[in-house]
Amino acid sequence: MEQRPKRMFEQVQDVIRLKHYSYQIEKTYIYWIRRYILFHNKRHPKDMGSKEIEEFLTHLAVNENVAASTQNQALHAVLFLYNEVLKQDLDLKVDAVRAKKSKYLPTVLTKDEVFTIIQKLSGVHQFLIKLLYGTGLRLNEGLSLRVKDVDFAQQQIIVRDTKGNESRVTMLPESIAEELKIHLQSVKILHQQDLQKGYGSVYLPFALERKYPRAKYDWIWQFVFPSGSISKDPRSGEVRRHHLHESSLQKALKQGVRQAGIQKKVGCHTFRHSFATHLLQNGYDIRTVQELLGHKDVKTTMIYTHVLNRGGKAVRSPLD
Repeated sequence: MEQRPKRMFEQVQDVIRLKHYSYQIEKTYIYWIRRYILFHNKRHPKDMGSKEIEEFLTHLAVNENVAASTQNQALHAVLFLYNEVLKQDLDLKVDAVRAKKSKYLPTVLTKDEVFTIIQKLSGVHQFLIKLLYGTGLRLNEGLSLRVKDVDFAQQQIIVRDTKGNESRVTMLPESIAEELKIHLQSVKILHQQDLQKGYGSVYLPFALERKYPRAKYDWIWQFVFPSGSISKDPRSGEVRRHHLHESSLQKALKQGVRQAGIQKKVGCHTFRHSFATHLLQNGYDIRTVQELLGHKDVKTTMIYTHVLNRGGKAVRSPLD
């Protein structure tokens, strides 16, 4: 039987997975490509080009008032479609109305505020916030941490599923090392129970699952923060235990911040901002902080220096 040609969105999925992009990026790119096509009344992208891309991006900025990062996300998705899937060369000069980049400073907590919020949390949610603040991990990096990436002997954590797919090393705080060992003991018991029930596999990155078919059952590949339930993998269809969902921690944190009475907009990423700022306050050089955070450009890290200055560019008010 002759195999039907793949639909365009199936081709997009294939290329994304071939490039080992995350499932979140896959969903985001498909969302924006679909939006682009619907905006142009379902015309096929092959029949469109730079002019249509400009019109779409201008619509997002002018009519939908999206943030600059959102508009860039849409642009990257559409360019991915043309460059990587359709193999269609485009004029890269896109003269769309660009959304204005925001210049807000990140919310940073004081050390007292950090520990007040932590005290209002409990269980795995409390431990995760300790980890994010103590290591500078992004939320998705903490949730996707695997057993093999925790090195107790060297007191370090190897961060592999990073933004940009470049591994880095950060510290394992001494104050949570013992707590982490106890946590992993309970996770190992859960994994053994899953194996006894015929489950116990975990998603493996890239082509490792094909190369090492039994590795997905190994303890070292399991997530440090597994989900409380087993579910179907949206990509492979296999029933397995994934890592804890981000919404679980976000809801618990929101409640903890409210109970702590902190009058700031606090999210999981706030603890990464606070990690960097407090290191700089403690006298560590900015290059070290840049390396721990995994920033490619030191300019990105420089934003945290704002809290080291007093108001008015470190000028002391005559009133003081």
